[in-house]
Amino acid sequence: MYFLTGWPRRLLCPLRSEEDPFHIQPSSQRFYFAVLSETQLSIWFSRPSVLIVSYVESAKAAAQFGPYQQAEWKPDDSMIAVVAANGYVLLFDVLGGGEEKYLYEPVYPKGSPRVKVNPGYKEEQCAPALSLEMKRPVDLEAPVTSLQSLQEDLVVSTADGFLHILQWNGVSNGRKAINLCTVPFSLDLQSSRGGPSLDLNGVHIRDMEYCVTLDGFAVVFDDGRLGFITPMASRFTTDQLQGVWAADVTDGTCVAVNNKYRLMAFTRYVGSVLVYMIDTTTGSMQLSHRLELTPKHYPDIWNKTGPVKLIEWSPDYSVVMVTWECGGLSLWSVFGAHLICTLGEDFAYRSDGTKKEPIKISSMSWGAEGYHLPRPPEQHVSRDSSPLYPPPPTSTASQGLSTLLGHRHWHVVQIHSTYLESNWPIRYAAIDTQGQCMAVAGRRGFAHYSSFTRKWKLFGNITQEQNMTVTGGLAWWNDYVIVACYNFIDQQEELRLYLRSSNLDNAFANVTKLHSDTLLINVFRNMVILFRADCSICLYNVERKQDSPNSSVVSIELLQEVSMSRYIPHPALVVSVTLTSVRTETGITLKAPQQACVAESIMLNLAGQLIMLQRDRSGPQVREKEAPPNQKKLLPFCPPVVLAQCVENVWTTCRSNRKKRHLLEALWLACGEAGMKVWLPLFPRDHRKPHSFLSRRIMLPFHINIYPLAVLFEDALVLGATNETVLYDGLQGPREPLEAHFPFCTVERTSQIYLHHLLRQLLVRNLGEQALLLAQSCAGLPYFPHVLELMVHVVLEEEATSREPIPDPLLPTVAKFITEFPLFLQTIVHCARKTEYALWNYLFAAVGNPKDLFEECLMAQDLDTAASYLIILQNMEVPAVSRQHATLLFNTALEQGKWDLCRHMIRFLKAIGSGESETPPLTPTTQEPSSTGGFEFFRHRSISLSQSADSLIPGKFNLQKTLSMPTGPSAKSSDRWSRDSDCAENMYIDMMLWRHARRLLEEVRLKDLGCFSAQLGFELIGWLCKERTRAARVDNFVSALKRLHQDFLWPFPVIPACSMQISSPYKNGRYRAVLGTRLLKSQSADSLLNSDMDTAPPHGPPNSHSWLDGLGVEQKEMDMASSDEPQPQEAFLSPLINKVDECSIGSATDLTETSSMVDGDWTMVDENFSTLSLTQSELEHISMELANKGPHKSQVQLRYLLHIFMEAGCLEWCVVVGLILRDTNIIKQVVSFLDCPEVAPDTVQNVRNGLLAIDAWASSDCLGYKPFLSLLRPQLQKLAETVAEQVQPESFQPSSASKLTEASSPRAEESRGPASLGASLPPRPPRGPPAPWRTAPQRSRRSTTRRRGRTTAPCPDLTAQGGRGAPTQPQDRDRSEGVHMG
Repeated sequence: MYFLTGWPRRLLCPLRSEEDPFHIQPSSQRFYFAVLSETQLSIWFSRPSVLIVSYVESAKAAAQFGPYQQAEWKPDDSMIAVVAANGYVLLFDVLGGGEEKYLYEPVYPKGSPRVKVNPGYKEEQCAPALSLEMKRPVDLEAPVTSLQSLQEDLVVSTADGFLHILQWNGVSNGRKAINLCTVPFSLDLQSSRGGPSLDLNGVHIRDMEYCVTLDGFAVVFDDGRLGFITPMASRFTTDQLQGVWAADVTDGTCVAVNNKYRLMAFTRYVGSVLVYMIDTTTGSMQLSHRLELTPKHYPDIWNKTGPVKLIEWSPDYSVVMVTWECGGLSLWSVFGAHLICTLGEDFAYRSDGTKKEPIKISSMSWGAEGYHLPRPPEQHVSRDSSPLYPPPPTSTASQGLSTLLGHRHWHVVQIHSTYLESNWPIRYAAIDTQGQCMAVAGRRGFAHYSSFTRKWKLFGNITQEQNMTVTGGLAWWNDYVIVACYNFIDQQEELRLYLRSSNLDNAFANVTKLHSDTLLINVFRNMVILFRADCSICLYNVERKQDSPNSSVVSIELLQEVSMSRYIPHPALVVSVTLTSVRTETGITLKAPQQACVAESIMLNLAGQLIMLQRDRSGPQVREKEAPPNQKKLLPFCPPVVLAQCVENVWTTCRSNRKKRHLLEALWLACGEAGMKVWLPLFPRDHRKPHSFLSRRIMLPFHINIYPLAVLFEDALVLGATNETVLYDGLQGPREPLEAHFPFCTVERTSQIYLHHLLRQLLVRNLGEQALLLAQSCAGLPYFPHVLELMVHVVLEEEATSREPIPDPLLPTVAKFITEFPLFLQTIVHCARKTEYALWNYLFAAVGNPKDLFEECLMAQDLDTAASYLIILQNMEVPAVSRQHATLLFNTALEQGKWDLCRHMIRFLKAIGSGESETPPLTPTTQEPSSTGGFEFFRHRSISLSQSADSLIPGKFNLQKTLSMPTGPSAKSSDRWSRDSDCAENMYIDMMLWRHARRLLEEVRLKDLGCFSAQLGFELIGWLCKERTRAARVDNFVSALKRLHQDFLWPFPVIPACSMQISSPYKNGRYRAVLGTRLLKSQSADSLLNSDMDTAPPHGPPNSHSWLDGLGVEQKEMDMASSDEPQPQEAFLSPLINKVDECSIGSATDLTETSSMVDGDWTMVDENFSTLSLTQSELEHISMELANKGPHKSQVQLRYLLHIFMEAGCLEWCVVVGLILRDTNIIKQVVSFLDCPEVAPDTVQNVRNGLLAIDAWASSDCLGYKPFLSLLRPQLQKLAETVAEQVQPESFQPSSASKLTEASSPRAEESRGPASLGASLPPRPPRGPPAPWRTAPQRSRRSTTRRRGRTTAPCPDLTAQGGRGAPTQPQDRDRSEGVHMG
């Protein structure tokens, strides 16, 4: 198809003249162009574009004849007729140059490989030298209005109403004159005797053109009426002429006829074009279609173009070019598909928005290839220039190449210059089914190209190339090029096959003699179909010879001949012929696909009419198995049937796919302005007998926005092309150059979905079952959801905006159809979100209440779609309904851990509460900073609960792994939960968050609790302080421990085999902690100890006091006792293992630099390893302990939760986490905390009972815990003593209870008082660890207080007032933390 490419080119005339050229006329073969000015006739050559000769009229003759007006070539290019203004027709002979035969010759460099051996070399590559000689002028005694050439005659119309028929030789006795008044005109030929006739008195012909295939003249009269004059006999005489005229048209201006499609295009004063055809039955003029600009695409200019100035069909008659009086150029396809117009977009406007003056065209013609439009210049352009507008490569190549590439641009193949220079113009092109090989044919011979090698193959013998010309076209069959050509040596029409891999030579060709000229060729599987000049169709079978030694030998066998002379009036009317597997007979079922390899029918495009010839299966059938292979006789064809009108292109495929039979067995048609049509097969379902009234196929029309070049059958896509323009404003000056006036044009590939059109058409025709089958076969396409959206959107826009009531609306049917697919809910809400609000009521009246659809989304766990429905509800319902549904969605999102959605739901609920009309977007672009609450209390600390605070000496160790965390904007996030504290909406949200956190804690989902707190910035420590005696209690230690093992993927410990064999791991009754002692001593200044110390809190200032500080000395004593005093135990724990337990939380996210022994980091003990003496049993114990550890990430998260619980004073949970980590120091710390009188007695009792329950469970179900529990016997004994000492708990119970009650009342931020239940904070905190669940930088502010020395006083008050028990010297610090997901 035709699109503009590049910029116009200028041709500079070497002869200077004061006259501007105004008319251009090509010869019949378009190798020459005649250019007219007032007194000058010039002949130009096409390739190269050079001036050959120019004839200048003398002043005396110019005064006699008048200025030149138009010209016409004789069909054999030997004469030119020029019309002068004073009624003269000047005949010029075009003669050869005599001795100087060639005006221009190509010059080759020395050593050029091009051998000039062919006899016609000069004629093909050189511009000939011509001369013009005027013969005797013919005086018609009246101004000439139109001129038309026939074979041997010249038809001239004059202003006096006569039609003159002249002979080209100028003989006077051959002159005839016909008076238009004597020609009968009627509306059709049948009513010419008695119907209304046309009065032509005083009327003359303004413009006319002869149509060969209609055998008549299309004429425009000077009063604007349109007509068609045809001779009743073979000769033009007055009594043998008959005319028909078109009613209701009185503003015609000019005419152009299309010989291939038998169309007449008449232009009008209003700027439109009427395309007529002749009815074959009545002979009347029938309007086929209109060519006009639409106000939708050209709102500024569609009715301001003025009359049509010029109209011209392309040489292949597939495109028409139109220009207007006000300027501009437009191209339409033969049946009205609009391709290009230069009155809009970049053609009409500069880059700064100012409007350009349209290019005014006085005359234009198509070039020899049909892809150039030469025209004379306007007055304001250089008078000696003739720009060329080149649209792109041939449509055959475009259709093939467009299927190959996934990007927007084309793969451009430059034709070999050696072949092109001697065989221009290119007339045929073909591409193989794989899109890898291409063949082209010009004036003589052909050449082919392979994209594998990126090389062209030409004839090695130029004589062979020049002795043949391709007449019927090219086609590919496997690796062979099939050529229908004429052999000049034998003067014989031939069918040749050339192997692509062999040299291009006739010695490797398979030649078959043909009896008639071939006009068209096509291939279907192993069959070749030829359409010949005698209107017959031949079918050939092509196959490789299996028995031949050379596998490249093929055999061609004539299968069948079909005569079409009864149905085809002229062979030139056939546009295309193809074999297909399409058939219409009964018995086609969905389960039994037809044989796609069988050629069932012939599709013939006859001047836009698609004719189908189907094989006749009505007679007795012979089974294929019974027939001998050499006696198979093909079935005859039925009489032809017309399938469609106005067909430009046809697509079908020979592939088969059981899953997509609808698309692969359909016939696709391009029908110009009518869009596309598909002849779709209809299949009965599940072997059911088809209804007798149901046809086997149905023709469905649909419109697309692009011009189709190819169809991708399985992908349900149409490929096309579009013009892209680039403005160039670089050149400025007094005269705007053509490059700045005209944009640079490129052609880019585009595609369009058509499936929604087919589904809609089937639903309109009550074929919902067929639509469902078709849609289900395409449900796997990636854009299938978009197809459903498009179908709903198009129907909704049409019906909801209709001014007239719709008796049978389609939208309910479409809605019911979409419910068959799981994408129903998403489709409806996406369509609604892309549609204006005014149409929502109509939409949901058909598809259902949005509240019901929202609830369906929740039941289907499709929360993102439910969130979209929430936007709909916010606009259509009252705020109370939106709040209710938002709460449901928020709770469900919390349960499923959809944290992004939770954050947006919080914003949504706040927007409803504050009355904001604008809804925040549901898709975030960046992570929103928010407070992380208790996850930030150690931003600048390194803490280890495995070491007592008093046992660490500041400055004795260095931090090896401290991460520098990014710092977020503290002002925006630190007060997220504190601002608007009195707002009921915030309290409403907080209540939902508290309820969810309580549920997580009660269900022992600590991992989910940590993610919930980190992602939503939940104030976990403050909430745990309030829930310390309620939800934060541990009811069943055993089940809690099991759940933690499951959630954190932590293995249950096992007892090593060696411990069963060794009678006792202690020698001489002495506790064997030698390994631990040595390691502690040798690594005290190294990384092993430092990794232990990383997580330990340094000393607080001497003046800080805390109820946790009493732990220090006792802890140190316990550590010394456990390492020095001999005690009977069952197993031992090595401090080497504690490196894994106590690794720095600062390395939580440093997964590439983990210091865990599990990851194989043994290098840090190498230098001191020689001082250790490890026995085999000790090594087995070490390896077993390493195997009993869980993932490093889980360990970091558990230690993180441990700090949270310790900070909040949830000692029972600290015991559970300490048990799974098997860290004795944690248990020791918790037991020491239990000594504080502020701790409720039931907490102490619960811890003791829980440890006893764990011990009982371990004895029966998990012996791996027994060695660790044995180390906790002193702590159990201490707990028993603590419980026994609490004889009178009532003495301090009310005080403690009152303080705890007060602690639960304030907000989460306020509950964390000056000294909460937690570990002491260091005075100069180093950089601390991130939260293992966090994903974005967060900040929080926290004030902490220290007390000097030790105290036995009760715990400070936990309330926010800072009253009783408040510290005397508080030290507040601001801490900001960036926390990331582990």
